[in-house]
Amino acid sequence: MSVAGAALVLGLVPESALAASDIGGATMSLAWALPFAGMLLSIALGPILFPHFWEHHYGKFAAFWSLILLVPLMLLRGFDPALGALLHTALLEYIPFIILLFSLFTIAGGILVMGNLRGTPATNTALLAIGTLMASFVGTTGASIIMIRPLLRANDDRRHNVHVVVFFIFLVSNIGGSLTPLGDPPLFLGFLRGISFFWTTTHLLPETSFAVAILLVLFYGLDSYLFRKEGGLPPLKDPTPDRAIKLYGRVNFPLLGGVILAILMSATWKPGIVFDIHGVHVELQNLVRDVALLGLAFLSLMLTPKPVRAGNEFSWGPIKEVAKLFAGIFACIIPVLAMLQAGKDGAFAPLVALVSNPDGSPNNVAYFWLTGGLSSFLDNAPTYLVFFELAGGDAQKLMTTGALTLTAISAGAVFMGANTYIGNAPNFMVYAIAKDRKVAMPSFFGYMLWSGAILIPIFLLQTLIFFR
Repeated sequence: MSVAGAALVLGLVPESALAASDIGGATMSLAWALPFAGMLLSIALGPILFPHFWEHHYGKFAAFWSLILLVPLMLLRGFDPALGALLHTALLEYIPFIILLFSLFTIAGGILVMGNLRGTPATNTALLAIGTLMASFVGTTGASIIMIRPLLRANDDRRHNVHVVVFFIFLVSNIGGSLTPLGDPPLFLGFLRGISFFWTTTHLLPETSFAVAILLVLFYGLDSYLFRKEGGLPPLKDPTPDRAIKLYGRVNFPLLGGVILAILMSATWKPGIVFDIHGVHVELQNLVRDVALLGLAFLSLMLTPKPVRAGNEFSWGPIKEVAKLFAGIFACIIPVLAMLQAGKDGAFAPLVALVSNPDGSPNNVAYFWLTGGLSSFLDNAPTYLVFFELAGGDAQKLMTTGALTLTAISAGAVFMGANTYIGNAPNFMVYAIAKDRKVAMPSFFGYMLWSGAILIPIFLLQTLIFFR
């Protein structure tokens, strides 16, 4: 049974059988984390080792690992505690998370940039900067959908254009999404856990600005060198000649503004009305937010002309994949979070020691690199949750006395998702679009050479400047 499936069958279970209680994280062994590890490894390796099979059966993988976890959890820990934990995850985290992603995906998919510019170093740098800024407001997936095709058209007559896509993944598909909870899924999970909307903006701005500035300068220098190198060679035929830029689907911009307002409303309006759904407390403002987000997505579908979405090659495939895979992730992470909440008394005590200094204070360098290292190869959203809980899981403390620790976790999850094609959802999408447009994209390990040579030195500098 998936998380979403459990939420749908609530009405079939007697209320007396649904009293939520603790699943006993302090007494769980590491074996309870194996389904979570299996789920993440499937996501990481499936598209690489057996891409065609994965494309048709990823939902079955999510269901398999969910059942491997949920059946023993209910049998060994009790039906009521297991179902209570599952409902808490479904109603307070998974469903709001998917609704936000669905809304941003739908609305951003209705914005189409047509026309073509010449891919000069200045133009390319400007397009990257625009996409980077956009990512924090429409999400890294939304910004990637909107900006990748105009950038590819601008450079389709260049002999050297691989670096353009690589830097696009660095900036637009990852680092640019670090300034609001809308930008990247890990940050929205933090928002759902109680992190204020603008905390992310104020605390990650220095680290983000530092990385973005260096990357844009490096890109401009590299692109200028390669542009000059092509100057003495016969020009290639331009399959998309220069023509004026036109923007379609403008109605979606106010809808994006509505998404931001809905999120801010849920953070500031506290009517004190709470619905107790079998032991899970769902607050009115969060229900209103989720309904508003669905309404905005519906308006986008109704108001955006179909040719606009067709121009973006819009399909529901990516969001269906995210919904199914994250149902499995959120189900399998339940015991992992419970063990982390047990701290030094739980099975993850060695990990607690690894991110703690001898005096018990948090080791922020370790938080940054461990969160980032795992986010490079596993999905960065559940990785963020793991280290959020490892740092105590108390949003108020993490925003104040633990601010540097939370900054390290947030930066590690968002920035280092750029280290591989599988670190963040948009990475592989951009890779696939670029390959379809005949860009000679590097292999999985070839891309890691790019990220290792460019990003790792930047992250080392950030460590010395911000996290020591």
